[in-house]
Amino acid sequence: MMNEFGPFGWGGGFGWIVMILFWLLILAGLIAIVKWLIGGPETNVPLPPSKTARQILEERYARGEIDREEFEQKKRDIES
Repeated sequence: MMNEFGPFGWGGGFGWIVMILFWLLILAGLIAIVKWLIGGPETNVPLPPSKTARQILEERYARGEIDREEFEQKKRDIES
């Protein structure tokens, strides 16, 4: 039997809040599913490992950006 507070005894003021929260939850779930479906495997690609300072230094020397003396000095700095 229903009284003036509705079938659950909540009163008229809280029913619409629960309904809005329910539909917001449904909408958030749908958005999450769509983003997951559209995102695909590209979103889970791991980043390539970053280079060490020594590797960067060797590449600069190989390209001719620095001479042998500067290479040796910077290599000593890195190792110490």
